[in-house]
Parts: sequence; C-alpha cells; structure tokens
Amino acid sequence: MRRLPAYAKINLSLVVGPLAADGKHEVATVLQRVGIADEIGLEVGERLIVSGFAGDTIVAGALEALAVAAGVEPSWRVEITKSVPVAAGLGGGSSDAACALRLANETLAEPLEPAHLARIAAGIGADVPFFLTEGAQLGTGDGTVLVSLDLPHEYWVVLILPADTAKRSTADVYSAFDARAGASGFDARRMELLDALADVGDARDLARLPLNDLASSPLSEWLHDAGAFRADVSGAGPCVYGLFTERTEADAAARALEALGRAWVTAPV
Repeated sequence: MRRLPAYAKINLSLVVGPLAADGKHEVATVLQRVGIADEIGLEVGERLIVSGFAGDTIVAGALEALAVAAGVEPSWRVEITKSVPVAAGLGGGSSDAACALRLANETLAEPLEPAHLARIAAGIGADVPFFLTEGAQLGTGDGTVLVSLDLPHEYWVVLILPADTAKRSTADVYSAFDARAGASGFDARRMELLDALADVGDARDLARLPLNDLASSPLSEWLHDAGAFRADVSGAGPCVYGLFTERTEADAAARALEALGRAWVTAPV
C-alpha cells in the first residue's frame, strides 16, 4: 500500500465576491499548506473500500469520479488516518481527496494527464485542485483557477481550534455573508490583495494581505498580543492561525491557548 501525507492548508487571505452565474461565489484567496497532515494509503483492491474515517464521503466520491473518467471500475482500498480536525477551515477532506486521486491515478494502466485530474478535482470541491499543486497558490474564480506564488516560508504557524465554537456549515457562512452584503467592494479588495502580493518581500509583508471576508475571531487579537505579525481565521473557520517569526513565541502562544481548545505549532510546507 502506497501512502502519502495529506497536508492541511490555511488561507493567508480570503476575499469574497458576489455569486456568479454558476451559483458559486467569486473569490480571490491565497492558499498555503502547513505541516499537519492526515495520511492516505491506497492500493488496488477488488472494489472501492474506504476505511479509517467513518464520516468520509469526499474520498469515495473523488475515486468514483476518477473511475468514470478513466473508464475503469473503482477498485481501490483506501486507509485514512486522520490528524487534521474535521470541518475546521483547514481543508482536510479536500486534501485527502486530492491525495487519493493522485495515488489512484498512478495505478491506472493509462494515468490521466494532470490537467484532466485537476478538472475532476474541481468537480469534487473548490479546494481539491489546490492540493494537487505544489507551493502557495493564488486561487481565483470559484477558487479553482490557480496561479503559483513564490512566498516566504520563514515563519511559524500557531493553529487554534476553539473548544467552545460550533462549526457552522460552509453554506451557512456564505449565506450570512450574502445577508450582510459582504460582496460590496469586492473589486477594490481583490486589487488590494493583488497589490499586497506584488510587494511581499519577507514574511512580515504577509501582514498586509486583506483579512478573511467570511469570518473573524477575537482570538486573532489575542494572537497579535502574543507576538503574531498576522492572525486570522482560515477558510470558513472556526480554526484561527497566527504567524510568528520566532519559534519560542509560537510555542508560548500555543501553550497559553491550550486552555481554549486544541493548539498546534507548525510551519508552511
């Protein structure tokens, strides 16, 4: 059985616009992998079996879509070992699906080209194509139009998943965004993001990126007070991240935050 790490992501910026004609919101987002990961193991089997995480639907759905595209039966055995928290804004399920697609594609007699695999991924979920790429990416359109970014990695990431915060569905988060007319001024905020990206030289310049349009958290202010040069919610939340230049400060912040929920210190990948 071949195994791959399925890394989590954070949104270093998330600017959200209006609904497009396809019913999806237009976005401009900066996606960065971080070093906490699930593990996906896959081998050829007699039929499709996904074990290790009873709540999975996305991995199974991705492999069924791959089988249809390749004209084969979905005959793989998959083992998911979860470490990334579920429904936290860290893209764990999407990353799992992308890893499974990559591993299963390698078993095909005629593997699909990367562009074809990316189209399948886009039909599974907006974040899935990102996890088929390498490095940081700027996602536009519905988030599946990707451009590689050369961003600094000289920082530490503190992740905090608050214990007392219920995860709202992504659909509910977007509905609340629409109800407050959050898309107003999208073009200006998108340009602010592009201008800030053009001026990134070192890690601290990431603090100039626009904040998450979908969600905010009082923990961001706490992380700033603890020494983070940037703090924000990832995706639709509720996980909050802080970026630190010094590992000692990151470790101290994570220890203090453990009373509020699960905390990790990691780094960009």
